[in-house]
Amino acid sequence: MKPILELLPEELPGEGYRKAQIAHWLYARGAMDFSEMTDLPKGLREALAGEWRISEFALVEAYPSRDGSVKYLFTLLDGRKTEAVYMPYENRKTVCLSSMVGCPAGCTFCATGALGFGRNLTAAEILSQLLAIAHHQGISPRDIRNVVLMGMGEPLLNLGNVLKAIRTMLHPKGLAMSPRRITLSTVGIPKGIHRLAEEDLGVRLALSLHAPDDETRRKIIPTAHRYSVGEILEAVRHYYARTKRRVTFEYTLLKGLNDHPWQARLLAKLLKGISAHVNLIPFNPWEGAPVEGTPKAGILAFAEELRRLGIPTSIRFSRGQDVGAACGQLALKAPKALTFTPTLEGAGQ
Repeated sequence: MKPILELLPEELPGEGYRKAQIAHWLYARGAMDFSEMTDLPKGLREALAGEWRISEFALVEAYPSRDGSVKYLFTLLDGRKTEAVYMPYENRKTVCLSSMVGCPAGCTFCATGALGFGRNLTAAEILSQLLAIAHHQGISPRDIRNVVLMGMGEPLLNLGNVLKAIRTMLHPKGLAMSPRRITLSTVGIPKGIHRLAEEDLGVRLALSLHAPDDETRRKIIPTAHRYSVGEILEAVRHYYARTKRRVTFEYTLLKGLNDHPWQARLLAKLLKGISAHVNLIPFNPWEGAPVEGTPKAGILAFAEELRRLGIPTSIRFSRGQDVGAACGQLALKAPKALTFTPTLEGAGQ
């Protein structure tokens, strides 16, 4: 069986307008079985079911949080696992998607990094997360209007598959999303940032900086020795010059490590000349974490120092902490779950 979600809408099987019908069933109606595509001839439905699969998962488990968000644990067809998070708000529905099984970055504050790297996800596996969440929530995939690629993995180290998935998200016959509502988060891969700038799909860039100086950053991100803060910011400046789009800087505050006033001042200095917004993220604890979070008073003081120096700053409190779905907590842990098995014809074959 071949993954049909690997195909752009114009590449789908069928002749003429049949392609558009199949795309509508996948991305607007959220069909999970070819037999649901009732306006297609029976012979075509049977042919599709014999050659293609829709879902990339053998099992989907859902972990509802008290705050309304839901963590999803996906068992892939090869038995590996990855996760995503559904976050409904009053005026929008957002999903946080993964681009890998595990993550190679190894950030000390992140439970995903402690898992190590498993493998890259395919474009179909990235898109399948969104479709499975929509199915479980009983909504159309097009009701999900915000995507953040901030789950498991480093998107810029799997950029080919990530960009392929994004193109289907943006396609008018795909998920028909606005590029301004798709955010790609990276720990800082200069080559990938340059490529993202040149592709210029209109998506937003979020940089997980976490420290303004190389010495501190290497303590937080063991792989940071590959690229200096200066090299990363040079790439970001190129991205901004090329796209004129504001860049978000993610900064998880860790007690006694990256929360000193001098680091706030240095961060503000580094961001001069870039249209930047800083998201300060309180540390979300997980079992075995080697670091502690900065107390609330320290978070507020760090934010105030940045604002005093003219840097737009917000404090982002993560959702889903009680089910291990908050930022930095994705670790394939399984509290009590609601489960469903995709009923797609050919799934798992």
